[in-house]
Amino acid sequence: MPKKANKKKAEQKIQDALDILNALGLPRQQLNDRSALTLLSLLAIEPESGWTDASNPLMGITPMMDFFSKHYGKKYAPNTRETVRRQTVHQFLQAALIVANPDKTSRPTNSPKAVYQIEPSTLMLLKSFGKPQWKGNLQKYLHTVKTLKKLYEHEREMQRLPVKLSDGHEIKLSPGGQNVLVKKIAEDFCSLFTPGGRMIYVGDTQLKWSFYDAKALASLGVTIEEHGKMPDVVVHHVKKNWLILIEAVTSHGPVNPKRRQELKKLFAGSSAGLVFVTAFMDRHAMLKYLNEISWETEVWVAESPAHLIHFNGERFLGPYED
Repeated sequence: MPKKANKKKAEQKIQDALDILNALGLPRQQLNDRSALTLLSLLAIEPESGWTDASNPLMGITPMMDFFSKHYGKKYAPNTRETVRRQTVHQFLQAALIVANPDKTSRPTNSPKAVYQIEPSTLMLLKSFGKPQWKGNLQKYLHTVKTLKKLYEHEREMQRLPVKLSDGHEIKLSPGGQNVLVKKIAEDFCSLFTPGGRMIYVGDTQLKWSFYDAKALASLGVTIEEHGKMPDVVVHHVKKNWLILIEAVTSHGPVNPKRRQELKKLFAGSSAGLVFVTAFMDRHAMLKYLNEISWETEVWVAESPAHLIHFNGERFLGPYED
């Protein structure tokens, strides 16, 4: 919590940050204390700091929020971490004010280790805030920022993972994280166990709805609007009329009894039989969740792609009727 003597300086710094964001053309939704504090934390600007003192430390979301509290007395609940990431940091990335994971560009932005840093030309500009050269520097910056945005968009696109679906259609996933496993599911599991199948849905750690054939799913009697409940991959095994629901496990859990019931409820209207699959990158990863995996489900391990592990011996791969 800042000292009382610093309260006015803290308020002034927040207002300065808001003026900067407004001058940079950020939308009205980002002109709030949360965004101002995020900018100040990424510049390591404390209430008594001058703008020429601005620096560009690597910062994760939690350290940013700690900075808000320690230096500006603004405490946000831990469950607002995603709000900071999705409603401020994401927009800063789009505006090219900051860069994500400059120390390791392959790290997914939803990783607990994700860090952000002020973009170098933005840092140079903000160091001049309040100085006579500010307006001239701002005009020059605004002329070049469009080119900068295109450059970063191109770099992000180059890093994306190409995934070829069974019908020849190609999609691209965000790099790193569980998407590496999702790519293996789409290309290896599906070619081996759902030949001629129709891809319905492929999730992405950043974009969520990377690929979604809503019409194909609706033709099977299922309509879903909330992506948060979807498994990571959904494919229709047309020949056997099975709807394969696959969870890719890297940081989140497998198809346990609770998740199996959730998926059964979500896809209850399906005219195709439901098959539940948990996918792991290797057997070591599987061991961590072995006791959680639900009976009457399948397990696929990417390091041994031609094999399935069936939890219950009644049948190898197929839907179960209640």
